[in-house]
Formats: sequence, C-alpha cells, structure tokens
Amino acid sequence: MALRFLSARLAQQIDDELMSASGAFSLDQLMELAGLACAQTVSAVFGPKKYNRVLVCCGPGNQGGDGLVAARHLAMFGYKPTIYMPKPGSKDIYQRLHTQCKNLDIPTLQGDGDAAATLRNALGASDVILDAIFGFSFKGPIRAPFDTAMPLLSASGLPIVSVDIPSGWDVEEGNKDGVGLQPDVLVSLTAPKEGVRAFKGRHFLGGRFVPRTLEERHKLNLPPYPGHEQIVDITEIVQKL
Repeated sequence: MALRFLSARLAQQIDDELMSASGAFSLDQLMELAGLACAQTVSAVFGPKKYNRVLVCCGPGNQGGDGLVAARHLAMFGYKPTIYMPKPGSKDIYQRLHTQCKNLDIPTLQGDGDAAATLRNALGASDVILDAIFGFSFKGPIRAPFDTAMPLLSASGLPIVSVDIPSGWDVEEGNKDGVGLQPDVLVSLTAPKEGVRAFKGRHFLGGRFVPRTLEERHKLNLPPYPGHEQIVDITEIVQKL
C-alpha cells in the first residue's frame, strides 16, 4: 500500500493522539526526536567538511523549537550552526531549548535593528540553510518580519533543508501563492503532508517515534527505517506516487 499524505486535520489529530494519555508522549519528547531527525538529514546530505556553517532559521512556534533542537545536535555533530530568529518564541519550552543552544556557545541573530543587513551578513557566512520558520499550521499572507527574511533566503543561492513543509507553503495546497521557499531537501515529520506532493527534491521522513497501532489505525503505510537511523530516504517512494 502507498505511503499516506496527511491533511492538516489528520496531521493535527495524530499530534493530539501522540500527546494524549494513551500516546503518552510529551511535546519535549516529540520536539527532541524531530530535531534529531532534522540534524541527521542535514548531515546525510550536506557533510560537515564542505557545509560546516549551517544557518538555522527558527520561527517562534513549535517548528522553531524543532530547529533549536537540530542546532544543538548539529553542534554535537561537529557543525558550526548559527541561529537566526526573525521573531523569537515566548513559550517556556522554546526558551529552554534556546538556553541549551546558548550553553553550547551557538550564536543567535535576531531580527531587530537592521534585520535585512543582519540576515545578509549571516547568509554570506553560511554554507547551508535549515528552514524551521513556519509549520503545517501556516496560513498566509507572510507578515513582518518574515516578509523581509523570506525573499533574502530564497535569493541567497544556498542549499535549503526544510522541516516538515517548506516555509510559506500551505499544508494542503503547497506553494499556491508562489511566495514559499524552494528547498533542495525536505524532511517530513511523522508522514508527508498533502501540500508537498509536488516537491521534487531529496525527501526524507523522520518519525521513528510513531507507534505501530497509530500507524495502522490511520493507514500511514510508513517505510522501514534502516539500522539505528532516525530518518529514511523516501525520494523514490514519493516520486512514484
């Protein structure tokens, strides 16, 4: 049976089930596993010798939290990540994840002052971008301060790895407005979303935390993960669908 693509409603339902009393996962756990999968994806495609400087772009929500976890793991993997926050998150979990990055001396740039100049300079000193700005709950239009950052990221010419869904894409209708990022690599979390059916780049799945009962109940038809990896390359699988 074919790998299932998730609607916004089903993706949210699965998240709710994972964090319910029966699923028993905490948000911290899911963020940690998602961020680790993202860091492994960067490492699998863009090795640290050539792509050592990773600009991790974090939005203020849970997607940004995944990015902060990924930044920490990338530092542990031998990369030199820099965090860019157009707008920092205010939740306690976000602040704690950011503190963990600070404890590893991972620099953070924020979208205050001359935000455009700050981002241009950061892009000039980076080898690859990890896009963790918007998640599957994104609804346009893109507002300040993200409306300044997004065009600069797109115009940078740097390879982009997007988390779960490229920033600016609708979870079900894809890049319908033509303003979203065009990543080279995508790491879908749990299962790919309907909006990325048209994505043609390298595609990974990160969701080795999904219980078999939940997978079977929702007919996700997930592929097996190799060895001890937290990711699996699904490029050929999704391109045949």
